[in-house]
Amino acid sequence: MLIDPNNIKVGFIGIGVMGKSMAGHILDAGYKLFVYNRTKSKTEELLNKGAVFLPINELAKNCDLIITMVGFPEDVSEVYFSENGLINNSKEGSILIDMTTSPPSLAVKIYDELKKKGVFFLDAPVSGGDIGAKNATLSIMVGGDEEIFTSVLPIFGLMGKNIVYQGKAGSGQHTKMCNQIAIASNMIGVAESLYYGIKAGLNPEMVLKSISTGAAGSWSLTNLGPKMLNEDYAPGFYIKHFIKDMKIALDESIRMGINLPGLKLALSLYEELSRMGYENSGTQAIFKLYTK
Repeated sequence: MLIDPNNIKVGFIGIGVMGKSMAGHILDAGYKLFVYNRTKSKTEELLNKGAVFLPINELAKNCDLIITMVGFPEDVSEVYFSENGLINNSKEGSILIDMTTSPPSLAVKIYDELKKKGVFFLDAPVSGGDIGAKNATLSIMVGGDEEIFTSVLPIFGLMGKNIVYQGKAGSGQHTKMCNQIAIASNMIGVAESLYYGIKAGLNPEMVLKSISTGAAGSWSLTNLGPKMLNEDYAPGFYIKHFIKDMKIALDESIRMGINLPGLKLALSLYEELSRMGYENSGTQAIFKLYTK
């Protein structure tokens, strides 16, 4: 496929916190964009800029390349496997890309089913949250056929900067699990570090200034540390979605026979937050466990 704005129609399913910005970059680049979201009102801004709203089956029949960015594995399954879903309705030779974080086994299943239909599939979960989506600086981890990955690099380049081919179908999702496992323990460290500084009588903003550029530095410390201090728990990435990701990673680790105690601890803390009513807050709300 020639990835040329004048030659292909792009579909985007899932206009949420991140999907809205990601789809917007594609539209701004001149592509003919067709969108679907369960809550149509969330697509209004894109529609006003020239995107066209279509139900999934019609979008599948009209588009050459389709990106899905939905919430949970069950949403991915519905979008792909339902009667009016993508598998039954996509055009032969089209390319489908799931950028949702979901189980590697599901990515392999979708790849195999679409291959029978002559449709190509990539699993390409992302990292970087709403900030990365808005700034088109997402890290994109991709599994599937390498030649298909190469052909869609111009599209990936509109949404991210660190775009890496990881291997066969499911490899992108496995890489995202590595990413989430690293973040899980790091978020505990960020929250405990800042809480310690406050209890020690330090100016926490000055603490951040010192430690964010040293060996303790991380994306979470730089971007979410200030939000913790400002009690800004607006979601760049929902706690409920992080819990979903950690459960996938834990299930995979059990399947592989490995023990990840840091992941288990982080999951238990975020589940406690969820029980407290913060499932729709951003992951930085872990700080509430220390300041409650």
